[in-house]
Order: sequence, then C-alpha cells, then structure tokens
Amino acid sequence: MKLPEFPEANHPLVRSLLTCSDQELVQGFQQHADEGKYFTALFCRFGAMSYSLLRNMARSPLQVDYLFARVWRNIFYELTHLDMTAGGPSFSMQAWVLNKVAACITQDQLPAIETIQYTLDTAPPPLWCYVQIALDQLSPLPRLILVLSQTFHWQEHRIVAVLQAEGEDLTSDDIVQYLQEGYQSLQQALPNDIQEIYFSQESLASGLAP
Repeated sequence: MKLPEFPEANHPLVRSLLTCSDQELVQGFQQHADEGKYFTALFCRFGAMSYSLLRNMARSPLQVDYLFARVWRNIFYELTHLDMTAGGPSFSMQAWVLNKVAACITQDQLPAIETIQYTLDTAPPPLWCYVQIALDQLSPLPRLILVLSQTFHWQEHRIVAVLQAEGEDLTSDDIVQYLQEGYQSLQQALPNDIQEIYFSQESLASGLAP
C-alpha cells in the first residue's frame, strides 16, 4: 500500500517551521490555540512514519485512512496537555507518537468498511481536527443539518421529514438557509492559517484543498 503524499508540507506557512524543534512546535500549538500551523507541521513531520505503521493493520486503504485520522485526532487532543520537560532530556517526540500509534492499533476496533465516512483525500487529519472543533461551536440544529447533509449526504427533503417528525417545523428552504449559515459559521470558526493552508488559491492550484 503506497504512502500518501502530504502537500500541506510544501505550504509556506508550514515550511517556515521546518527548522523548529519538536518542543518549539508543541509549545506553539499550546500557546497559540487560534493557529493551526504548528499542529500541521508536527503532522507533516511524523505523518508518513505513523501511516507506514498502520498500513499493515487493516484490510483496505479506507480502514487505514480511518485509523490514521483517529491516531492524529488523539494526538491533537493529548498535545494540549503534553509536558515534554516532564520526560527529562531523554524525551523523544518520535517515540511518543509511536506509542500513540501502538495504542490505536491495540485499542481501537476497526469498523466495517461500509460504515466509514472518512477519506484522507477529503479531509487531511489537521483539517479534520479543526473542523471538528469548529463544528462543536455551532448551535445544535445547524450542526445537525450540516452533518446530515455533508457527512451522510441527505437531501433537503429527507432532512425536513426527519426533523418534522422530531417536532421541528421546517421547510426545504429553511434547510438551505441553515446550511448557508452553517458553512459561514464553520469557516469563521476555523483558524485563519488552516484556511490559508487548505483553501487558498495556492492550495487549490496544488490540488491540496478538498
């Protein structure tokens, strides 16, 4: 199974951090929650290594991509509290990432292929993590409509029928309006540099942006 490419590694915002140490990237991530470039740089540094360990653990590329995203989602949340100095001078970021990969392999049960809604090409792990945070900031109804539309690919009439059964008096036009507002709110909640890395014209030209 071929290793994926990580085009975000070539973005100027990420390349500018190439000379930073692992500790500097972790500190940047912890101290600047409104910037996503530090996590993206860590992902680019250790992504290929972690993927290579996972690719023999699943029957299909889809399952490997799912595990890969799960590993990096776990890393994303655990980095918030990581104290690299507590491990002493022998602490290794690479070994820490390897431990997280091993924990995923031993603890996470692989879902059936037909139930997986994630693809690496659509949402690289850094983008996926920050989109999840942005989704959490939306109010419940717009978030539900957005997820039903984009994750499960439901049409407006199906969303209306389900929500009306739950007591929500909505029309198809209401769903369209909620979706437009949801997209706008989601974009506003994403860090500016994540938008630059994944949605800029440069990223579109390179084929990076979903």
